[in-house]
Amino acid sequence: MKLKKQLSLALASSVLGVALISGGTYAYFSDQEVSSNSFAAGTLDLSMNETALIELENLKPGDTMMREFNLANDGSLKIENVFLETAYSVNDIENNNAEDYGKHIKVNFLWNWDQESEPVFETTLYDLQQMDPDVVKRDIWDPLWEQKGGLDSEESHDFWVEFEFVDNDADQNMYQGDALSLEWTFNATQGDGEEK
Repeated sequence: MKLKKQLSLALASSVLGVALISGGTYAYFSDQEVSSNSFAAGTLDLSMNETALIELENLKPGDTMMREFNLANDGSLKIENVFLETAYSVNDIENNNAEDYGKHIKVNFLWNWDQESEPVFETTLYDLQQMDPDVVKRDIWDPLWEQKGGLDSEESHDFWVEFEFVDNDADQNMYQGDALSLEWTFNATQGDGEEK
């Protein structure tokens, strides 16, 4: 009986040892932290208070038209650059224009009518339409951007444009009754990426 008791005790000890060893491998303390992240892209939203479609009609040589534009950044990101693209069409009533009517329309860009009456940039509509948007940006927007560094979110800026039907002291009868429709497209871009 003594042998049976010792064998039972040895077997029970072995089972207990195996149970403790196997149970010990699954018993542990743990802790878990969850890091929730979200990534949202910012927005560029350039808006204007007026349509950029301008009708030039019923003008005589020497007439000028002043128009105010308000560029506003309604987005969440700073606008670094604005590129201006120009397109126009001429309605030649008599079909007698020997020269493009746009060559006789001078465009004077002014920043603030009250504070600055001298144009920061002037050209003809014809030349403006031919210009690369990068050159237009450099000549028109860069002088302002150097002072302000772009257009921050929720910021706006007014600028004035004077259109002049240039009186060249020559016969311009061929333009009587003609009309010109001008469309400007303002393209805004962000600045370089930065570490956040």
